[in-house]
Amino acid sequence: MNETRERVVVTEVGMRDGLQSIARTMPTEFKRRWIDAAYAAGVRHMEVASFVPAKLLPQMADADEVIAHALGYGDLIVTALVPNLKGAQRALEAGVHRIVAPISVSTAHSLANVRKTPAEMIDAFAAMREAIDSASGVRTRRVELIAGLSTVFGCTLQGAVPYADIAAIARDAVHAGADVIALGDTTGEATPRQVGEIIELVREVAGDKLRSLHLHDTRGLALANTLVGLQHGIREFDASLAGLGGCPHAPGATGNVNTEDLVFMLDSMGYETGIDVTRLIESRAVLAEALPGEPLYGYLARAGLPKQFAAASQQIESSQSSALQVLQ
Repeated sequence: MNETRERVVVTEVGMRDGLQSIARTMPTEFKRRWIDAAYAAGVRHMEVASFVPAKLLPQMADADEVIAHALGYGDLIVTALVPNLKGAQRALEAGVHRIVAPISVSTAHSLANVRKTPAEMIDAFAAMREAIDSASGVRTRRVELIAGLSTVFGCTLQGAVPYADIAAIARDAVHAGADVIALGDTTGEATPRQVGEIIELVREVAGDKLRSLHLHDTRGLALANTLVGLQHGIREFDASLAGLGGCPHAPGATGNVNTEDLVFMLDSMGYETGIDVTRLIESRAVLAEALPGEPLYGYLARAGLPKQFAAASQQIESSQSSALQVLQ
């Protein structure tokens, strides 16, 4: 009898990180269809919008409508990104379950992205914590506050990011009330060795609050870096369908790790994601229809599932079914 497979959470962030980085705006109806398709494939964690001024990021102007649709699924964990206290207040009013605030370790990137220094962003983060705690009395579910540390592994504007700065910002974020610390490879500069070193560095100051990695595939190392993250105890990963994404203030940075390829790798290693990779690949049709001509990436979508993977999946399902029969 096979033991229960270890769970790994894959958060689909394409609706936010993917769409904010392309010139065109996806119509709201297609965003709803994307959420529907992702949910049907088994995705239960989605970052669907950000609360920023529409004049700065028109792609996110329909955040309230998109979040309302996502919340229609009772077991879907809905996340929004916010850069400031006003954004956090709007996210709370919209009813999200998780709020992620981007806190750049690089001063140059922080000023370009949110017009605040890292220290000023920590102050804003502490204010978000107070707002969430104040609202907790009128909500049935506590909202998680995530410190999304960005440019952790390097910055195209500043260059190298000192390890001492990473540890200091992580420590400050914990003291400011972070429920979760997420490490972001905003510019796609991370290498496997570096990922392992920084995870251990941040774990010394953040402990079990360090839970998530947000990796970009600019140099083709996102899956390798994911593997190192797994080896160092990380069990939550952001990903973007078809590899859409990139930061507007990180020149040259391309999309997040591809959701389909990531789920395939995790499944093949014996982890449980709850996601049907075949249906995930099929959901790319929504993007192809909504964004004609937009490059869609992914090795799995191009090459297809290997036959032995399908056989292995059937064997796992058969073993699980036999186990249930024994238990019954």
